Amino acid sequence: MKIGIMSDTHDNIDNIAKAVNLFNQRGVEKVIHAGDFTSPFSLKPIDDLKAEFIAIFGNNDGDLLQLRDRSNGRINKQPHKITIDGKKIVILHEHFLIDALADSGHFDIVIYGHTHKAVNEKRGKTLVINPGETGSWLYGKATVAILDLDLMAAEIIPL
Repeated sequence: MKIGIMSDTHDNIDNIAKAVNLFNQRGVEKVIHAGDFTSPFSLKPIDDLKAEFIAIFGNNDGDLLQLRDRSNGRINKQPHKITIDGKKIVILHEHFLIDALADSGHFDIVIYGHTHKAVNEKRGKTLVINPGETGSWLYGKATVAILDLDLMAAEIIPL
């Protein structure tokens, strides 16, 4: 199974639409957003997604009630724990607990955002992924990730 991952979209509608198109073209079955949509209107391109959508709130998200309503309740508080195809995944926005979570051995995959810097590395048996900034406002480099659960490997992809 392939999972699309994005984060820190910060209202960049054009890049969100590019990410959705890429995920649709690559046939991902789920998409995870690791926080910082910012405004509810930025969810509009998600309507075109042909995959299940799972997300968490970030530190820059404004109107949490409208974001939750607009997403049909698919944006969760962090940390958000899920299991997909037997793989234990934890999703959070800020990076402060990444080392502890990765080193704990409780999770197969740790997904986070906030730093706007892409990370794709193994820490012991845990895969740690930050897709970088999809919005591209901070560093000017829009990226997403695609995770292949069968291979337990991810790819960082520029938009």
